[in-house]
Amino acid sequence: MSEPPDPVDPTPLRSSLSIYDQLKEEIMDDLEEEMEHDMEDIFDENVRKAEGVVDPDPVEHARFRKFYFRELRRLQVELVRMQEWVHETNYKVAVIFEGRDAAGKGGVIKRITQRLNPRICRVVALPAPSDREKTQWYFQRYAPHLPAGGEIALFDRSWYNRSGVEAVMGFASDTQVEQFFQDVPLFEQMLVNSGIKLIKYWFSIEDIEQEFRFKCRILDPLKQWKLSPMDLQSRIRWEDYTKAKERTFELTNFPYAPWHIVPANDKKRARLNCIRHLLDQIPYKVITHDPIDLPARVHHEDYNRHPVPAEIKVPNYYPVPE
Repeated sequence: MSEPPDPVDPTPLRSSLSIYDQLKEEIMDDLEEEMEHDMEDIFDENVRKAEGVVDPDPVEHARFRKFYFRELRRLQVELVRMQEWVHETNYKVAVIFEGRDAAGKGGVIKRITQRLNPRICRVVALPAPSDREKTQWYFQRYAPHLPAGGEIALFDRSWYNRSGVEAVMGFASDTQVEQFFQDVPLFEQMLVNSGIKLIKYWFSIEDIEQEFRFKCRILDPLKQWKLSPMDLQSRIRWEDYTKAKERTFELTNFPYAPWHIVPANDKKRARLNCIRHLLDQIPYKVITHDPIDLPARVHHEDYNRHPVPAEIKVPNYYPVPE
């Protein structure tokens, strides 16, 4: 005996569609999810208009936005294929995302992980070190988060905090910073020697673009949590951060672990460029799978579904139109 459909369940509506139409509906649902993320960019665009910044070519802007969604989906399909290859071959990938505050690191990480398995691809975003961690070997707190075979670790900021914010803000002494520059080539060489593919990205934005993005964080209630006292200091110390960045590139751009600079004034192009470059760094191949036959559900004549008590159901705030 088949189960009676729940009166608020949209399943009856979907069952009347062909498998092609249902699949198309699923794809559109995925695209709508990305469009929901895109609302943040639309908010930023409205702020620009309010400040009198006019889009020089609105037609081209609309054309590229449409292209962006299609290309992002294509790249995300490739990311899934890359993830399967990494898992199948026990490959190890560690990706570092660095850059000034509000440069767009979180946005690209979100698009990379959006369709991936969190058990294979995970984000590492460590808080400020504890008092205990401050007494450890500097790289010690990062080591447990490095990838094992078949894993991808995305570092939303990394051990380069020492040559960046810690050096600029005085959280590390000159001696500690110099020791970092002596140790980091050995540390990264060991990672590479162990079989880890280490990829380092720096998201680069201009002074005026960072200022604008901070204004958006002040105005947008969905982004205010991103604005920290350190962000405000980064505005004051823009030139100090520039000097720290230049010295970091000079001393840590190793042949076995080079830096890759992502121009990031345009968020959407930065995301596409970074994801496509990342895919180019991994020698993945499409993993072929045996065809999957979906087994039929077993029905038992003596099975009766018990009604769900009304008091434990979430109210149907958004009923399906009849």
